[in-house]
Amino acid sequence: MRLLLETALALFAGLMMTRVFKYLKLNFPDVTAFLIAGVLVGPFMLGKLGIHGIGFNSMEDLESVSALSNVALGFIAFDIGNEFRLAQLKETGKTATVIGVIQALMATLLVDAVLILLHFVLGPEVLPLPVAITLGAIASATAPAATLMVVRQYKAKGPVTDLLLPIVALDDAVGLVVFSVSFGVAQAMVGGTLDVVSVIVNPLLEIVFSLILGAIMGALLTVLEKIFFSNSNRLSLTISFVIMTIAMASREFELGGGARIGFSSLLVCMMLGTVFCNFSEYSVDIMNRSSKWTAPLYALFFVLSGAELDLSVFRYPAIILIGIVYILVRCIGKYSGARLSSSLMHCSETVRKYLGITLFPQAGVALGMVVTAQALGAEMGSMVRNIILFSVLVYELVGPQLTRMALTSAGEIKAGAGEAANRARFEKKDKISSTRTKTA
Repeated sequence: MRLLLETALALFAGLMMTRVFKYLKLNFPDVTAFLIAGVLVGPFMLGKLGIHGIGFNSMEDLESVSALSNVALGFIAFDIGNEFRLAQLKETGKTATVIGVIQALMATLLVDAVLILLHFVLGPEVLPLPVAITLGAIASATAPAATLMVVRQYKAKGPVTDLLLPIVALDDAVGLVVFSVSFGVAQAMVGGTLDVVSVIVNPLLEIVFSLILGAIMGALLTVLEKIFFSNSNRLSLTISFVIMTIAMASREFELGGGARIGFSSLLVCMMLGTVFCNFSEYSVDIMNRSSKWTAPLYALFFVLSGAELDLSVFRYPAIILIGIVYILVRCIGKYSGARLSSSLMHCSETVRKYLGITLFPQAGVALGMVVTAQALGAEMGSMVRNIILFSVLVYELVGPQLTRMALTSAGEIKAGAGEAANRARFEKKDKISSTRTKTA
């Protein structure tokens, strides 16, 4: 009951923080407000006071409600699946694939090169080579949640947005392969042997079986939707399927010889959404209804994400230095990779100029990779974790704002979009309602 109260108050704090931003005339996306509210109610701020009800007292408390974050991330991936409708893929599929692969690889290669150089400058005691290679692999990942939230809030629409969401979705698959190969090399440096199964076989199995599971669940959902005649019941069925899919994606199956079948919940739910949106005649209405139902869930996701940010990393000067280098070089890699690949695909100058900026946010997928990186050993695993935590703190607070600015400069967020437009719409509805009342 205490955790339920703290979770409810955390969501309330996030919503109130958006009002504070509005009062202070801070033109930031709601994502940033939710994250800052999360930091405030987290175990490193108000939670440290130990007073029940005004914050999460420990990381264990946050882990107890982590299921909510997993569900929210699953729905985010399901929503992104809506961007893979066949009609859209015919126009942007090839371009998004090329840009998605090149920008991810460019970020990894650039971060690897600079951090390996830094390894020789600072010495192996400060920055071990396996850590540098692992950080380069993690650099490929982009956060889909923050990007989707900004696009939704401001109703962004245009060529940059059309490419952005598919690229962010593809990042999960590309990042998984890049990380597995690079991390396998890093482990070989530590243990002296290169495990081909974990480097090549397991990542491919994870991608293939994630897509298969998502496709099967999407097909079942499409068939079962037809036996219901109420859109409310269809929405309930959709919600239950997404949650079931998230639960199924948490399973792992050992095949022997070190090979295993695992699943990426993001890939599975994305494929679920893709199949459903392409083959269900009810998908447009259901997706519109789902977006309204999940709005508070997304808000809570970002508040909890903010609460999980470990502020203790600021105690380590070396971590801050390496973290700053990682952040800057990764941004350069993402931007230059997107610019180069969009030029190769003959995209407009607007896409070339602004797409890369929208790919800066990083969070959930990167933090998942950090868990795997603990296999490097206590010392190096902890170093990777602290550097990524520091970078995520910066990316999540600054990234959404940069995405909003880039989409605005690209002309895909119109003046008055977001809350101002919503307020105007509600005022119009109130006026119509008032007129009808007077007429009656």
